[in-house]
Amino acid sequence: MYLRSLVAISDATFRFGVLGAALVLAAGITTVRFCGSVSLPPKPEPPVTRATTTELVDQVNASPTVYQDYLAKDAAAAGVRTPTHEEMTRKLLYRVDEGRQILEVGERAIDMAGLKLVAQRSGDALVLDIQNTTKSDLGYIVVTEPTPNIAGCNSARPLSFNAMVIAKGQHEVRVECVWRTGMAIAITRVETVELSPLSAWYVGQVPPMYLGIDDRIARGHRTPKTTDRCISLASQAVRAGLESGEIAWRDLVDFYARHRCQTYPFPSTYRAVTSNGQRSIPAM
Repeated sequence: MYLRSLVAISDATFRFGVLGAALVLAAGITTVRFCGSVSLPPKPEPPVTRATTTELVDQVNASPTVYQDYLAKDAAAAGVRTPTHEEMTRKLLYRVDEGRQILEVGERAIDMAGLKLVAQRSGDALVLDIQNTTKSDLGYIVVTEPTPNIAGCNSARPLSFNAMVIAKGQHEVRVECVWRTGMAIAITRVETVELSPLSAWYVGQVPPMYLGIDDRIARGHRTPKTTDRCISLASQAVRAGLESGEIAWRDLVDFYARHRCQTYPFPSTYRAVTSNGQRSIPAM
C-alpha cells in the first residue's frame, strides 16, 4: 500500500512538473516575442552586378554634358576645333552613285559621288587610285570586283592606305588583285559622307570591318596610332542587320561620325540623320 501511494504521488509530481516547465517555456517565448527581440546581424547589401554597373556607365555617358566633355578632350587630341553639340546633330552631306561601270587600266577616270577613280597597274598588282575632289574630308566606300573575277586576289601584297577617310584634295591607292593581262575593275557602288575635322578623326579610328568593308580591301587599312580600342560590334542584332541589309554603310558611318567608338556602341535601331536636329545625341 505504501508502494502504491508512492507511485501515485510520483506520477502526479511528474505531471505537475511537465505542466510547470511548459508554462515557463511559454512565458519565455511570450517575453521574447512581445517584450524583446533576438539581435541578428544586418542583412548584407546585394552585390553590384555587371549589368548594373554597365547601366550606370551608360547613364553617365548619355549626359549631354559628359558628351561635350568627350568632344573637347578628343578635339584636343586630334588638334582640331571642338564642335558644338548643335553641330554634331546636323545632317551630313551624303552622296551615292550606283550602277556597274567598268574601269580599264590606262583609260579615262570615272567621277562618282565626289571621287575620281582611276585603274592602274603597279608591279604585279591591279590597283585603284581614289581621289577626293570635294572641299571636305570624306568618309567613303567604293564597292568593286576585279574582272574577270579570278581566285587568289589576296595573294597580292596590299598597299597601306586609309580605307575609311580621304582628306580633302588627297587620294588613296589600294590593291584590288594580282595583275593579269586584260584585267579591269568593275565599280558597282560608291558612297561618300562629308565629315568635319573631328568627325573625320572619329571615323578614321573605326576598323573597316565595322562598316562592312570587304576583307579583300580592309586588309591594307592603315590603323591609326591610338591606345584605345573601339567597342566591338558584338550585338547579334547589329550583325544580323548588316547581313540582311537593314543596317547600311550610311547608318554606321553617320553614327561613328558623331560618337567616339571607344565609348559608344552602335545601337541596332540607329539610322542616319536626314534632317538637322532630327535626333538627340549621343544616341544610346
